[in-house]
Amino acid sequence: MPDPRARRGIRYPWAALLTAAAAAVLAGAASVTAIGEWVADAPQRILALLGFRPDPLTGLVHPPHATTVRLVLASADGDALDRAIGDFLQERKAPAPSSGRKVIAVDGKTLRGTRTANRPATALIAAMTHSGEVLAQRQIDGKSNEIPAFVPLLNGIDLTDALITADALHTQHDHAAYLHERGAHCLAVVKRNHPGLHERIRRHPWREIRLDHAERARAHHRNEIRRLKTAASAHIDYPHARQALQVVRWRRDLGTGKLTIERIYLVTSLPPGAADGSELAAWIRGHWRIENQLDHVRDRTFHADASHIRTRHLPRVMAGPRNLAIGVHRQDGHTNIAAALRRTARDHLRPLTTLGLA
Repeated sequence: MPDPRARRGIRYPWAALLTAAAAAVLAGAASVTAIGEWVADAPQRILALLGFRPDPLTGLVHPPHATTVRLVLASADGDALDRAIGDFLQERKAPAPSSGRKVIAVDGKTLRGTRTANRPATALIAAMTHSGEVLAQRQIDGKSNEIPAFVPLLNGIDLTDALITADALHTQHDHAAYLHERGAHCLAVVKRNHPGLHERIRRHPWREIRLDHAERARAHHRNEIRRLKTAASAHIDYPHARQALQVVRWRRDLGTGKLTIERIYLVTSLPPGAADGSELAAWIRGHWRIENQLDHVRDRTFHADASHIRTRHLPRVMAGPRNLAIGVHRQDGHTNIAAALRRTARDHLRPLTTLGLA
């Protein structure tokens, strides 16, 4: 991480300040004020492990003021911070089984609390494994959308034999060609924003195609049936596409009795036989769960949407430590992130142990 501060007057090491902020967020700090309070309450041993230097006269380690923490985070390079966090999570994660495939979801998020009368809300795009770790994140240009950020987002990730899932916005010919060049596969939703492709897939003789997977579920006060069919095709007007998919979802509300039927179409570059119906269905559901695994946790647990931080790079930078906390706790087997944060907050040493500093 580059240090943007002028050399004159530097009292605290740059790495120590960023590490302290990350440790505080791991312990549940949801704001810059809370980060400053966590650092101020840290014992001498913890401050030394974080990298703060003792006073040469007294031998005591003085914690930085909350204002110092705020200024440091506001001046940090958000993209560089996210790259460092993504590299850390990839190195920390245990190797996946040789039979498993890396599955990465690409999705965008708008920080609604950052909107002002003169400036649009800060928008981010993230690449996240289906198990819940954010591997990369970038800020979206305020005058553009997620599409131009797709390639720069994935450039720093090893995509060899990975499967990238994305919503209809990223069902772009250039994206499919890029993933093929990187040795990756795609699984993308097709909607009416691509009318020709959507109509061609919709007109497949789906009634005559055998069922590949079906399942029933009951959640959120409704019964749901999901059915998946796949059709191998060499004539899909999408680069390197090998199969078209249809998902039909029946949902019945248990309170009103209302029945809703939804048909969703997708394309994938995976050849027939590379994955069975249950795997494809799990990957499709896994992409839809990204809102629960990342966006919902950031909004409800860290109150990201309620935050009105707007100073310089702070809205962008604060998303990085939150992703780190969510990713690390998920890697450690915690499914309830709020409970994991409370547990970590009960001992100042626990965040450092989690980060490998103690």
